[in-house]
Amino acid sequence: MLSFIQKHKLFLIYGSSLAVLLLLLRWLEFRFIILTHGFEIYAGALAIIFTVLGIWLATKFIQPKTKIIEKQVYVSNDVFVRNEKAISELQLTSRETEVLELMAKGFSNAEIGKELFLSENTIKTHCANLFFKLEVKRRAQAVEKAKRMGIISWY
Repeated sequence: MLSFIQKHKLFLIYGSSLAVLLLLLRWLEFRFIILTHGFEIYAGALAIIFTVLGIWLATKFIQPKTKIIEKQVYVSNDVFVRNEKAISELQLTSRETEVLELMAKGFSNAEIGKELFLSENTIKTHCANLFFKLEVKRRAQAVEKAKRMGIISWY
């Protein structure tokens, strides 16, 4: 090993001096970039810091808005008697009443159609008529109003 160093002494000195010069040039280039673009680097670092801080604060302090709806459900143990007066006042057909009952059981339009041997479009028409007659906008509202009026049973 010693003979290798003595034999290639000139090459090793030349190579190490080139490496030191290269490191010096890179350091000077880095200093030049820092000095000429110091404001941009500073502004970019601040932007990153405030972005991370904003995200962290948003996750810590902003809670999702949840709405809790409490309802009282009245279930009687009596035998269910359909309110025929309400049905006649609303002018509900027997088919619409059937659709309303299946809707209350949680059936989709396609499932109601299969159950009653009707097309899905016919079921949609019946649902639209029910919504209009019951003066509601959604299935759940229709079912709840029908239950309160005694048109369909609670169970």
